[in-house]
Amino acid sequence: MGKMQVLGVVAVLLAVYCVHAKIYFREEFQDGDEWRSRWLNSKHKSDYGEWKLTAGNFYGDAEKDKGLQTSQDARFYATSARFEPFSNEGKPLVIQFTVKHEQKIDCGGGYVKVFPADLDQADLNGESSYYIMFGPDICGYSTKKVHVIFNYKGKNHLIKKEIKCKDDELTHMYTLILNPDQTYEVKIDNEKVESGSLEDDWDFLPPKTIKDPEASKPEDWDDRAKIDDADDTKPEDWDKPENFPDPDAKKPSDWDEDMDGEWEPPMIPNPEYKGEWKPKQIDNPNFKGTWVHPEIDNPEYSPDSNIYKFDKISVVGLDLWQVKSGTIFDNFLITDDVKEAEDITMETWGVTKEPERKMKQEQDDLKRKEEEEKNKEQDAEAVDEEDDDEEEEEEEDEEEAKLNKDEL
Repeated sequence: MGKMQVLGVVAVLLAVYCVHAKIYFREEFQDGDEWRSRWLNSKHKSDYGEWKLTAGNFYGDAEKDKGLQTSQDARFYATSARFEPFSNEGKPLVIQFTVKHEQKIDCGGGYVKVFPADLDQADLNGESSYYIMFGPDICGYSTKKVHVIFNYKGKNHLIKKEIKCKDDELTHMYTLILNPDQTYEVKIDNEKVESGSLEDDWDFLPPKTIKDPEASKPEDWDDRAKIDDADDTKPEDWDKPENFPDPDAKKPSDWDEDMDGEWEPPMIPNPEYKGEWKPKQIDNPNFKGTWVHPEIDNPEYSPDSNIYKFDKISVVGLDLWQVKSGTIFDNFLITDDVKEAEDITMETWGVTKEPERKMKQEQDDLKRKEEEEKNKEQDAEAVDEEDDDEEEEEEEDEEEAKLNKDEL
């Protein structure tokens, strides 16, 4: 194959790639307050929390790391952005964004919701119907998970697996990949943390098989692996009391039976006590194993190859509650190309993650040093106060001694 032919093939492949790879939504908040023209705050409640654009207290790049931050404690938040409606039929759907809980979140959501085109953005609220809910949720020590919830035939279905989220104060990238072969993958920081099939990991459909209602365990089925040895008998000297009166105990000399009642020595453990006797166990000669209930095809089961498909994806939103505010959302991306999403991850979060970590570490080191200096000062002050108190006591003792001498 000649050089021109190779270049031609490459051009065709690039053309095909460009035709099929599409970014439906991308938001990195690089144009200042212009984000307000793209994002609409809900008016459903009058006291929704306010968003502010900031890179936070520590960052990898002061401009690139700017995102939407929750700014008021104990508030609901609701805002969303719209894009041209599309269907993910026959192609992957990739949803990703970064979350930074720089406030060391105690309880609150860090997830996004993807909505159909008919969403009334001005009325966005917790009851608004969505297609997908994805992202971290933290509350106390027990809840630290990644939500992956799909709406199927009007009902929200939660994933049956437990996916742990990041709970530190740094920025993390969350990625959900939904494939047309009904498989999925969840990545955190561009690394797979969970994957599987929609039918296995959600209860979208009735089970393929059910226990045969006509079958039951035979009455003579013996599923005891071990039985008591009928020839084993309890030894005659087995039964000993668990406790007995302490023979060395003596009635106190001041014991008053009229006041204290009849004296009885305290009980102590019996070293000869052997506990409840049980015959030894032997193999059951009639053991048939564990009976397994036979299954039959479930007449209510019907396969569906379109569980993954959503027809009018058109809005991405943040609809959540936070006790302690400060979370920053950034680097939103919705595309049909997994490789493109990976590349964008490394162009954004991948570039700023280490500088951010370094800045955070420097701040932590400085804070720790300041606290150590403060503690030293407090210790020194405490020593000075103790010395002053001792001097005052000495002066008082001297003054008292002088007075006593004058009186004499």
